[in-house]
Amino acid sequence: MKISEEDRAYIDESITDIINTPQAQSMKTFIQHGHITTYAHVMNVVCMSCRVDERLHAHCDKRSLIRGAFLHDFYLYDWHDPTSNDGLHGFKHPERALAKAQALFELNPTERNIIISHMWPLTATKIPKCREAAIVCLSDKLCALYETILKDKALFEV
Repeated sequence: MKISEEDRAYIDESITDIINTPQAQSMKTFIQHGHITTYAHVMNVVCMSCRVDERLHAHCDKRSLIRGAFLHDFYLYDWHDPTSNDGLHGFKHPERALAKAQALFELNPTERNIIISHMWPLTATKIPKCREAAIVCLSDKLCALYETILKDKALFEV
């Protein structure tokens, strides 16, 4: 799928301060699903979230949607390496991502809810409390499924 140049420009504008950090660039070295890097995965989730918002006419706070979607997996380690985490990655990485993101960036309540709740219902008590968080939660699962099944195919052309 291709995203519009207008959407691409808004995405770039919304996360320029994030993507140019060494921490965000390090996401290009970690594999998320199949052969997809964490960086490519979060960009897929950004694009999918924007697409879902448009299709549902949800009228999300688009900047918060984009920033939260990009930061939802900002945990900055290789989760496939058993020495890098305690084996509870699926349950604990939202908290780790939120802590790392908050240490570097000023986050609004919507962005924080997106990051902390994106693994719901696995993280049963961390519920999406706004439409932006619900859309990223859904988009993350759609992208993960796509990336796992089609491993080398780009979901979005950016």
